[in-house]
Amino acid sequence: MFDQKMPRRTILKGALAGLAAIPVVGIATRADAAAVKLDPNDAQAKSLGYVTDTTKVDAKANPMHKPEQKCANCAQFQGKATDASAPCTIFAGKLVEGTGWCKVWAKKPG
Repeated sequence: MFDQKMPRRTILKGALAGLAAIPVVGIATRADAAAVKLDPNDAQAKSLGYVTDTTKVDAKANPMHKPEQKCANCAQFQGKATDASAPCTIFAGKLVEGTGWCKVWAKKPG
């Protein structure tokens, strides 16, 4: 059998390093999850008429759409107006294109 003992200090250092790594892994996991771009073929995206380019909105199916409406100037868009893509409160955990549009568009206050 293995009779050599590990110093207590070595065990404590290993335990502390392991505990310190837990938040780092959690942050990396959330960042990866948020980095998933919304697929226009996603069931929720389709039901809300999401498109990645507001100029490609079907005018007959969406008569209330205006060309200046896009995700980047929508109240649900969680980024800056200049961001190429950002999270959306409607499509949890997904990034939408700043140039996109959906039926839930609402003017960003301000």
